[in-house]
Amino acid sequence: MTQARRKLVAGNWKMNGSLAANAVLMASLADGLRAFKGADTAVCVPAPYLAQVGALAASTGIALGAQTVNEHGAGAFTGEVSAGMLKEMGCRFVIVGHSERRALYGETSAQVAAKFVAAHRAGLEPIACVGETWPERQAGTTEAVVGAQLDALLDAAGESAWSAAVVAYEPVWAIGTGKTASPAEAQAVHAFIRSRIAARYPASAASLRILYGGSVGAANAAGLFACADIDGGLVGGASLKAADFVSICFAASNQGAQ
Repeated sequence: MTQARRKLVAGNWKMNGSLAANAVLMASLADGLRAFKGADTAVCVPAPYLAQVGALAASTGIALGAQTVNEHGAGAFTGEVSAGMLKEMGCRFVIVGHSERRALYGETSAQVAAKFVAAHRAGLEPIACVGETWPERQAGTTEAVVGAQLDALLDAAGESAWSAAVVAYEPVWAIGTGKTASPAEAQAVHAFIRSRIAARYPASAASLRILYGGSVGAANAAGLFACADIDGGLVGGASLKAADFVSICFAASNQGAQ
């Protein structure tokens, strides 16, 4: 029997926003999600806006998240932000290992795993991203690529970390391209992710939330979220459009645990 897991919809604003635009967006989200209780919601915002958005979200039920974190607790790392700092700013979540961080800034799976551990130790819930490129999918190596990324996390973090973590499957070929994996394609990888983690930590794998993160939109969210192992979405561009993000949240509320 499939375990019911409460859905999570997390918006990733990427490097977008301004004080004025953030205020308008958060007001619209607060209005659209007023009294909404059908799923967990979060926004992961650029570091300069954490204080502003945290204050705007405080009474809305929308959780605050950051987009990356340094693996060290403190030190001579100019421009970086530690997990403790993010926790102090009111963050609940932090994204680690997003494909853009891996591709543009050279983050390795070992570094992502260190960030995952640092986030957990600080009391944050890491959203660990894994996924394959289009050539890797065409070559039939999706499971090998995703498995290796997961193994780095599993080797670094004990079971306690997995009880307060989220995994996001983001096929790199579907991010910002308008393409998306079909529900069946996405479900197959989500099921693989759960089984890979279950091989070490069965109880944690059963309750672990695994999000889909490849061009999630209002039109495809319901079909994706209906799949047994898809527990919500890590939403990019659509999270900057209040109506779309609210629609995605309500699509999640109609699936899974309430």
